[in-house]
Amino acid sequence: MGKPSHPLGNDGADALSMHSQHRVPSHSNLLDDDAPELQSDDLPPLYDDIAGGEPSSNAPLLGPDLTLPADPPSTDGISQFYRSPVDGVDTYVSELLDKDPKLLEKKVHEWAAKPPRVSVQIRGTHQRQVERDGKKSTETVTDFDVSVDLTPFLFSDVANRLSWREVNTVDNTTKAKRGTILKCRAPGAKRGIELGLPEKPTLEEWCHRYCASSSGLKRFTLERRMTGFKHDKVKDLLEELVRRTNYHGSLSITFPVKERYVHVYNECKTNVWRMNKWLRWFCYITFLWIFTWPYLFFRTKVFEVVYSDWPFSTTTEDLQTRYVTISEAQWYNMWGRAIHRAVLERRQCTLGQHDLATAEVPNPVWGNDNVGVDIIRAGIGAMNELNRTVGWGYDT
Repeated sequence: MGKPSHPLGNDGADALSMHSQHRVPSHSNLLDDDAPELQSDDLPPLYDDIAGGEPSSNAPLLGPDLTLPADPPSTDGISQFYRSPVDGVDTYVSELLDKDPKLLEKKVHEWAAKPPRVSVQIRGTHQRQVERDGKKSTETVTDFDVSVDLTPFLFSDVANRLSWREVNTVDNTTKAKRGTILKCRAPGAKRGIELGLPEKPTLEEWCHRYCASSSGLKRFTLERRMTGFKHDKVKDLLEELVRRTNYHGSLSITFPVKERYVHVYNECKTNVWRMNKWLRWFCYITFLWIFTWPYLFFRTKVFEVVYSDWPFSTTTEDLQTRYVTISEAQWYNMWGRAIHRAVLERRQCTLGQHDLATAEVPNPVWGNDNVGVDIIRAGIGAMNELNRTVGWGYDT
């Protein structure tokens, strides 16, 4: 077995490799060289399988460009009031959820069954001097912007939509908004110490507290979280992967999360108005927000005490790590070659199943009677190799 030139940490021995029987490009030493070809069974689960829709053999992975399936019709009279088109945050304004803690608890479990949309985003930019109308200015140029969705790896059994998720409530010693304006610990709790405190409140108890609150403005929030993922490790691996292309620009590797929150507001005209985008813009333009924002902030009692935790991995009592599907190192070896190619091709997209397959196919070379698209691809490949040699992404 050959040794990958890129360190993968303690679980590198478990890492999936990316070897192909095709001609290996000159940058192949970035990844493991001893592994079978990527088979269809090795690909991450499809979005349609997770969402419960009709499976499609060529369906891409989860991505922000895909339209989410419509939620099933509500049978309890609770309908979504607003969904943010930017981050997918759901908002409900319902009198039923204000008065019935059993119904609120039931809805929280329903919302918790939906995973957060977590992805890794690799973005490279550089600064360029431009001159317009005799004036010089600096603008930011995006060299590449590549994303990979991590959500499929939170399911242990896609066919049966099984996962290791669980609903948790905030610990007594953790600062949180507990029906308050500001974050605080439970009464009597100190940092890391509980002095004669009872068990932390359950979801049922928090739902009762919310419904019993007499505040004129109140909000109950469910937060979906991915846990057990080593962000720093993956970030370091991806940064080294990109830098080995001889890229000299500004590199940003982030882990954005969509559909992270579900907010429940009590039903009243003020909460309905605060969701009206036209009224919001009116406040911004007329600077009324100077008065409305403090009023809403200090008047609204917030319950941010419930989490839907979706593990990527867990740690056992004997400190062993168990992964829901694959480890961070295996994920890197699965996606590394596709990310490497997308960066060199300066793409701005979300990578999917097709990119995993095509990453194993070598670029065409000159002198093999390539025509049409193959000639263009060969030219792009030659430019990529030139970039790797002389460097790219410099500020100009």
